[in-house]
Amino acid sequence: MENLAIVAYGLYLTLIIAGAVAAVRCQNLVRSLLGLILTLFGVAGMYLLMAAPFMALMQILIYVGAVSVLIFFAIMLTRAPDGEAGSEGSHFRSRYRSITAILSGLMPAGILAGMIVQRAPAVMALKPEVPLDRLGQQLVGPYALAFELISVVLLAAMVGAVLLGFERRKSG
Repeated sequence: MENLAIVAYGLYLTLIIAGAVAAVRCQNLVRSLLGLILTLFGVAGMYLLMAAPFMALMQILIYVGAVSVLIFFAIMLTRAPDGEAGSEGSHFRSRYRSITAILSGLMPAGILAGMIVQRAPAVMALKPEVPLDRLGQQLVGPYALAFELISVVLLAAMVGAVLLGFERRKSG
């Protein structure tokens, strides 16, 4: 069973890394969004490995479902007309940006890896899973305002995308 967990971890980690690379490297915003969605599915798999199936389901429903659709609508509504984006620049500049991006990602990862190796945490037993009815009461109780604010922020982002799309079409 432990070997299966290691294989699943490797699969989910591969999904996360491949999706992240696709999200960053793709020139097309829709393809970048697909990379983000792949990454979010990998994170949901990691939640499953941590014995948190409710969090995995919420990851899929909220982020893969709702947020990615919101981002997709924002991309479609604010898409620039052909030829407006400008030229890409030289091959050297693109290579320089790629190397800078890789180093910027590897530096914090290396620092964190070094800290983990120096101060490896002791193995801890998993806490028992919180029943869903108790979790629901906690979310509706003290964190209800936070959930309402998140929905207002998402609504404002969607309204802003629609307004930008209409303004761009009026001027174009």
